[in-house]
Amino acid sequence: MAGNYPLRTLFGFLLKHRVLSIGTKYYPTNEREQEYVEMVNYTRTMLLEIDKAHISTENIFHNLVTELGSGNIPDNRRFVEIKPAEDNVNEYALLSNIIMGSDRYLYVEVFSGNKQIIDQFVQIIKKENGVIVERSNTEIVSRLLSKNDAIRVGIELIKVGMEKEIEVRAAAGMTGAAAIERSINLNKQIGETSGVGFTKLGGEFAIVFSSKLTKLEGTPAVYDNYLFIDAFDSTQFIEEQGRDRLLEIMNEIKDFIEKECKGKIEGYREGGDDLIANLPTKDAALRAGIDSAWHALNNGARLRVGIGKSRREAGERAQMADDIKIWNNSPVMVFDLADGVYAYYVPSEFSRTIVEFLQEKAGRVILIFIFVFIVTLIGWNIGHWEFGLVAIGLALLYAVTA
Repeated sequence: MAGNYPLRTLFGFLLKHRVLSIGTKYYPTNEREQEYVEMVNYTRTMLLEIDKAHISTENIFHNLVTELGSGNIPDNRRFVEIKPAEDNVNEYALLSNIIMGSDRYLYVEVFSGNKQIIDQFVQIIKKENGVIVERSNTEIVSRLLSKNDAIRVGIELIKVGMEKEIEVRAAAGMTGAAAIERSINLNKQIGETSGVGFTKLGGEFAIVFSSKLTKLEGTPAVYDNYLFIDAFDSTQFIEEQGRDRLLEIMNEIKDFIEKECKGKIEGYREGGDDLIANLPTKDAALRAGIDSAWHALNNGARLRVGIGKSRREAGERAQMADDIKIWNNSPVMVFDLADGVYAYYVPSEFSRTIVEFLQEKAGRVILIFIFVFIVTLIGWNIGHWEFGLVAIGLALLYAVTA
């Protein structure tokens, strides 16, 4: 569904923004993933490109240094590109992060058995709120709160190892198996040299060290993840369904953000039509935003949602949703990705009907077009242009009754 180019082109023209996907190609493997995939496909949720991200190895490394904090990546490093990043946004990778969250596995290997240093590594990982999944005299598989945490802790372990003249390999992955496989591939590229491997935007990269590391700050760069939610045309909604109904929907959204997404509500007036929340991770903010938009839509309300590193940025992103529409406003969530700006757009019921018809009955659409074209051409050539109107009428009748 996500790869339907003619439909994406059509809606890109109507929305005045490039449509990267309609629905998703993501393949669910459990009940929770199934629920999200069904909702994305049922609502025909579209991923839009507002401002294209400039994806390059140089920008990826620059962003990584900014995200981790320059003090956590020593100067004597070498940034290695194993596989270049894709020059576009991968919709199912984005959805995967939203569904699965930002937890990442960290695999660590020392190239000489040393139980003592493994014990020390375990303590460092636990101190950084990591969970030990498996360990041996030469390996550790652990789970950290985010990819950036996994990279930062991996560098810290490399520093400890190099001080004892022990080469250390680390790799971050979505699962323990993915992290191990990444480490194996990195070994083939650089040999038994200290380094940490990871993925960014579809590419494979590593930070490699060949000499002892300088002092690290040891603390991550901290960013807020603000979520701004506001209801479109709340006055009309209240007139039709009552203020109590709006209050009920907003309270349900507030409870979901607090309990399911671990968000902190920082601006909400009981009975109001907007709220501001601070989420622990960007993935949690994205999940809270899209879930809230779907929940409100199921209850007859339409939300504009913005995500940013500050309250103002989140609010400005939400305001951008006002201009992302075909006729009337539909639910929209605007957020940044790399150095670009993107949005999830949920089309109206009428637009979804058109999408469904064009996707599932594309063959009929082609036959109708050919029929109308041929009849109109014949009528024009024999001097009866009205044949075209008759053909259009018959085509519409067929489309409605077929």
